[in-house]
Parts: sequence; C-alpha cells; structure tokens
Amino acid sequence: MALTVPPPRSPIDGGTARWYEDELGWATVAGPPVQLVTGLRFDVLELPAPAGREVLRRSGAATGPVAVMGRRMRLLVAAGSAEELPGLLDWLEWGGISLDLAALGADGRMTAPLPPGRGGSGTPGAAVWLRPPVPGREVESSLPALRSAPWGGADAPCLVRLVACAAAECHRVRLLSARARGPAAQQLSPQRFASS
Repeated sequence: MALTVPPPRSPIDGGTARWYEDELGWATVAGPPVQLVTGLRFDVLELPAPAGREVLRRSGAATGPVAVMGRRMRLLVAAGSAEELPGLLDWLEWGGISLDLAALGADGRMTAPLPPGRGGSGTPGAAVWLRPPVPGREVESSLPALRSAPWGGADAPCLVRLVACAAAECHRVRLLSARARGPAAQQLSPQRFASS
C-alpha cells in the first residue's frame, strides 16, 4: 500500500512575507498580519491621512514608498531618520507644539500592505500601498534622508523638507479639526513620538 503525501499548504499570509523578503530584502515578522521591521532598511513617518495627502501633493516625487492604513499614512524614510525627528522638529521650531506625527525606527513594526498587483484584502482600513516599492530597484537610495548623514545619498529627497512639510500639514489638520469640534477641543493632547 503506497502512501501519498499531500501537497504543501500555501502560507497563511498568501506569500506576503516571502514577497517582501525575497523581492525587496526586507525583514518581516510572521502574522497575520505580516509586519515589516523598521529601523533596518527604512524608518517610517506616520501621520494623519489628510495631512499625508497634502504632503504628497506638495512634495510631488520627493518621497519614497507610501502606504495608508485606516486613517494613518506611512511615509518610508531612510533608516536612522526616526532618531532625528525630535531634533529636527526643534530645529524647525515645531518643538513643543502638539503634532500627530510619529516615527517608527529601530525594532519598530509596520503592518505590511499586500504586495502590488495582489488585489485588495477587502477589509476596510487594511494597509495598502499608495506608492509601492519596486522590486529590483534599490529602495534605500530613494528614501528621504539627511544630506549629511551616512545613509543620505546625494540624489535622495531631503528629509528636512519632508519633515517641515509634514509638521505644517499635521498642525493645519489639527487646527481645522479643533475648530470643527468647538471650544472644548481647544485643549489638544501632547505631542506624540515613537522611535520603536
């Protein structure tokens, strides 16, 4: 009597982790949902989606890959940039002003959007790419970075300009939402930073 071995099961995540690891060389953490590890190949600036849309409109092509999940937009920036965010905001004179702008850096996690061309998950608020990374193209050299930093290439978009634009748009969105809610909303919560 011959025993047959069943065919291997497809991965629970539909091959999402394998795509990120094999096609882009990005570290992942098994899911569901699959998570991308920040701080190795890229960091993330996270901001409200309305502010992010204005940043994209104003910045044009001066950003790297961009994802959205629910009401939050995630802009990929050069690894090491998350550590620079508080100092940059102070230098740009945004220090002490309440902004809904966060940075995910070393040992952080970002929910992995489905790879481009794989269709939507059908889940409202699921992570999706607005500007996906391109397999076979070195993503790190195209990410916004500090020009003086070792990871900042001469052709990379300027992180300082991106942060200045993001801070202004986050502040604008916050003021508009406070005005829409009325006087009770004038007490805004403190600034939020996350570096991991």
